[in-house]
Amino acid sequence: MSVIDNLNKSREPSSYSNELFNEQWQLYQKILLNSYMKHQEIYGILHQWLVNNFQKPFSMLELGCGDASFTAQALSNTTIASYQGIDLSEAALLIAQSNMEPLPCRATFTQGELSEYVVELVQKQQENFDLILSSFALHHLSFEQKDFVMGKLLHLLKNGGIFLLIDVFRSENEKREDYLKRYLEDVHKNWSQLTHQEYSLVEEHIRKSDFPETQSIFYSLATKHGFTRKECLYHDTLDTTQMLCFYAPTCEMR
Repeated sequence: MSVIDNLNKSREPSSYSNELFNEQWQLYQKILLNSYMKHQEIYGILHQWLVNNFQKPFSMLELGCGDASFTAQALSNTTIASYQGIDLSEAALLIAQSNMEPLPCRATFTQGELSEYVVELVQKQQENFDLILSSFALHHLSFEQKDFVMGKLLHLLKNGGIFLLIDVFRSENEKREDYLKRYLEDVHKNWSQLTHQEYSLVEEHIRKSDFPETQSIFYSLATKHGFTRKECLYHDTLDTTQMLCFYAPTCEMR
């Protein structure tokens, strides 16, 4: 079962926004198909981690789910019982709905801004999750927004629940400008199937929208907001992408 809700009922998708999404989505699919951001490798690790850590049925919230294509693959043949996805793009959510349909779980989707959605969920106090996933989404937020979201997530996790973060990171003591230079040098060197126009679109997006933190900053935020344990499940050779686990306290520790 799949349902799409909308945090902003008055918002209607325009033909221009759908056209823009289609153009950007096709470029993103090209990046994924060529594994430039290591999605196949990362989500393969995620799938095995889910199998090993969730023998019983579990619930999951995904912040910035996009079209959920790799998430659906990672959840295949697991004990997933319920899934909620939040994303700004209604067009992406329609694709996500289709991608999740083969899985034997209840899936719901909400169009909206993730920081607003976590506040709404905390205020409702109706549901807590075994697992919260955010993949390549939080780096678009400012530090203050990341701090705010991290502060809400613990209230949405069950005792012993897990927040799993897949994202880009700066190296320790690396400034954003140096990170952008290093990342874009790799893009120009190794993303060889992109056209010149596609390179320009990727570079414009990264320079405008990417605000990655270091691993130690996220570890500090996790400690600040009450997570009891941190773990790195994946760290790429370029030192730009990681998969981190943050563990909520068990009942005895809360």
